[in-house]
Amino acid sequence: MTQVGDLIVGGILIEDTAIQRRVEELAAEIDAAYPVLEQPLVLICVLKGSILFTADLARALTIPVELEFVACRSYGDATTSSGTVELVKDVSMTLRDRDVLMVEDIIDTGLTTSFLRKHLATHHPRSLRLVSLLDKRSHRMREVQIDFRGFDIPDHFVVGYGLDVAQRLRNLRDIHVVEVPLSAG
Repeated sequence: MTQVGDLIVGGILIEDTAIQRRVEELAAEIDAAYPVLEQPLVLICVLKGSILFTADLARALTIPVELEFVACRSYGDATTSSGTVELVKDVSMTLRDRDVLMVEDIIDTGLTTSFLRKHLATHHPRSLRLVSLLDKRSHRMREVQIDFRGFDIPDHFVVGYGLDVAQRLRNLRDIHVVEVPLSAG
């Protein structure tokens, strides 16, 4: 375990090499799912946690892609969801009649993803699918259809590879478990 500020960062849950291997596999699955595209696939990166995953996925795909970004807030600086989802940044391009792939870092309660899927559907895309690097089902409050899943994980708060706590630790290459915030304990 390592102490970073007031956090105790535990062991590695998923190593960088396993993440990169799985991103390549997901890219192959996604390539196969879109054999013919009239326009580039729109990858919608859910900021900020999905930025590294989106970048690696975009580079691994062989089909043409365009990047778009949305941002929601439901955690703030806490390690549990507030239960309220707020759209902070909407898409700036038209999605009408486009194939869209929402890129999530983690599906936990399902509230943010469910909210975003409904919101993006109002833009009338041709298709709307979801890829998530991590799926943590233990806290699911809303069922979410995940079309492409990276890893199922147990009930841990995790950081690294874009995932954060209070905007910290996104830059870790591996995905680590946050054992206990020292302030809580």
